[in-house]
Amino acid sequence: MKIDKNTRFLIVGLGLLGGSYAMALKKQGFRVEAVTRSRDSIDYALEQGIIDAGAAFPDPELIGRADVVVLALYPHVLLDWVRENQRYFRPGALITDVTGVKTAVVGPVQAMLRQDVEFVAAHPMAGRETLGVRSADDRIFRGANYIVTPTDKNTPAAVAACEELGRLLGFSSISRLTPEQHDEMIGFVSQLTHCIAVALMTCNDIQHLERYTGDSFRDLTRIAKINDEMWSELFLDNRQALLAQMDQFSAQLHRLRDLLEQQDREGMRDMMRASTARRKALEAQNQKGSDCL
Repeated sequence: MKIDKNTRFLIVGLGLLGGSYAMALKKQGFRVEAVTRSRDSIDYALEQGIIDAGAAFPDPELIGRADVVVLALYPHVLLDWVRENQRYFRPGALITDVTGVKTAVVGPVQAMLRQDVEFVAAHPMAGRETLGVRSADDRIFRGANYIVTPTDKNTPAAVAACEELGRLLGFSSISRLTPEQHDEMIGFVSQLTHCIAVALMTCNDIQHLERYTGDSFRDLTRIAKINDEMWSELFLDNRQALLAQMDQFSAQLHRLRDLLEQQDREGMRDMMRASTARRKALEAQNQKGSDCL
């Protein structure tokens, strides 16, 4: 399929990401509808002009007229929702998602899905610590990364359409990974970082911590204010990849500890120089992406 001005979008799950998708697409003149469990979220999105129509239940009419369906749901909810409602999909519809794990989602969805629709998974690497459609803001996509995870069951046209969706939303970098490659990478760049932030916030019970912290502690623990329901599910769905990344991190932390215990200043400086070089390379790449916006 090809996305054009007549393409109709359905957002399933009108939270932060679903609401931000709807906002970005609506601003570009697309017809955007939504299905979510909360009537209050639907009413708010309608009042704010984020969507054109919506329902607080899986409305067959809304589902059946969508050309592109974006599933902004927790993984286990997504699987149940597709199983129960795929009979309403319009033939030829493109189904995509926003979930933070892929191996646990892509295979099961493609195995159960009707043959006349196609699921191309994607992961918008954007977000914030607040939840719900009232926090929706399409600016979170600017300068951010968007990962598409096609399989051999996907057609080139559907993959291209999913990538075009990323461009329409405003992402600066669009990449392709297999579901397995995605989960390994996300285990490092996203899930491990959340594990570190949670561990840092819970490893010491100093009272009145807010009186003593500086920017370094605040920056490192920004993501420690975490959605425990969602992230615990993501961790479990990607358990083996995340455990491997945690083991690698623990080994490096122990290495640094050993260097400190041995008073090996040059060894510590070597690690710090390597860290600085990688961070500078990352900043340079991010700046290059920003310059292309």
